[in-house]
Amino acid sequence: MPPAKIDLASLPPQVRMVAAALAAAKGRSWLVGGTVRDLLQGRPPRDFDIATDLLPDAVLRALPASDGRDARYGTCRWPDAKLPISITTLRAEAGYRDHRHPDHVVFVDTVAADARRRDFTVNAIYADLTTGALLDPVGGGADLAAARLQTIGEPAVRFAEDPLRLLRLVRFAAKCQLQIEPATQAAAVAAATGLTTLSAERLFGELTLAFTSFGRGRALRLLVDLGLLAVVLPEVAAMDGVTQPPEYHPEGDVLTHVCMVLDHVPDDHALLAWSAVLHDVGKPPTWRRAEDRIRFDGHDTLSAKMSTAILRRLHAPNELQEAVADVCLQHIRFAALPGMRPVKAERWLRTPAFPLHLAFHRADCLGSHGKLDIFHFAEQRLAALPPLVQPLLQGKDVLALGIAPGPEVGDLLRLANDAIDESPTPMDRAAALVLLRDLAKRRHQG
Repeated sequence: MPPAKIDLASLPPQVRMVAAALAAAKGRSWLVGGTVRDLLQGRPPRDFDIATDLLPDAVLRALPASDGRDARYGTCRWPDAKLPISITTLRAEAGYRDHRHPDHVVFVDTVAADARRRDFTVNAIYADLTTGALLDPVGGGADLAAARLQTIGEPAVRFAEDPLRLLRLVRFAAKCQLQIEPATQAAAVAAATGLTTLSAERLFGELTLAFTSFGRGRALRLLVDLGLLAVVLPEVAAMDGVTQPPEYHPEGDVLTHVCMVLDHVPDDHALLAWSAVLHDVGKPPTWRRAEDRIRFDGHDTLSAKMSTAILRRLHAPNELQEAVADVCLQHIRFAALPGMRPVKAERWLRTPAFPLHLAFHRADCLGSHGKLDIFHFAEQRLAALPPLVQPLLQGKDVLALGIAPGPEVGDLLRLANDAIDESPTPMDRAAALVLLRDLAKRRHQG
């Protein structure tokens, strides 16, 4: 069983200061939710949720610097960018017509009444901020000790209130190493189509949390097994059961590989996490059994296109869309790196995004055959690069030919640099300018 209390002295000073201000205003306060759950499991909380019996107006008087924009729902926020602290008045809720916000909020004065509105039992353990004593009105402590995850009340009702709880169910099961209680799991499978009511922004935010938290590979597998990903990311769910050549992928099918890669990307790295999830999304459509082995011709290019379409659908930031597509497009290029012409290899090694590509390549290998020889080769080449010299051609050289600013400038520059890299004899700047003029002339002649 969990301990009977938490050590208040170990809490951040900002949290203790907020608790003292609430106590000075004659209010009681408790840590609650994921904050207590994480403390009991020995993980440092990312944020702190405080419940209080003070009404929102009294909270704002006790903490005048706090943000009261959501005070009508009972929540005020302490303005600390490094340590998010929310202070919420004990409340009961009813009705969720928009499948997100309660239609009615009533302030209450007991944690037992407040607990009934929360999603999962392990998220409804309270820790008194005066004594550190735990209050457990719905049995979350016993569930945590038994590594069990279940809803408070009827699971079908709780998932219908806010379908985002389906994704939270998966994230908590994976992150906290819990097993989903059978009735809760059955209700989640039955409620999967409810995810279609969620906004793209909420889907992207919760999926990103799942893919960047501890246990993220298991989270992806659970999303597929519960039928949730077939609703929100059918292209990713399609990887389940897609066979691969065992000589290159002894780990198994495409989804197994992707889950393993996801586990090996750095923690809390959204770009590499989404790259892991989407880098092989083009494999199911390109699967074919050739004479020698299973092949996925052009899956890198297709994965890049599909990743952009998926992330755009989820309203992901444009920068993330572009960076993930670039990783998808280039992730199999590492196989050719040891045999590349030195100039061409150096050009790639010097690109600003190369360290990200290298980190992803490492995860990609560890999620499969485990061989890191090319990774170490690239690492050594990167470390041995001499100081950067001025490139033979720059964008201004293309503009000097009368080419209007736009995508054509970059296209011509890439064509010219590729030709320079492939030249059997070294070029000087004069020869490079002649080459550039010839390419521009031929391009405009079709």
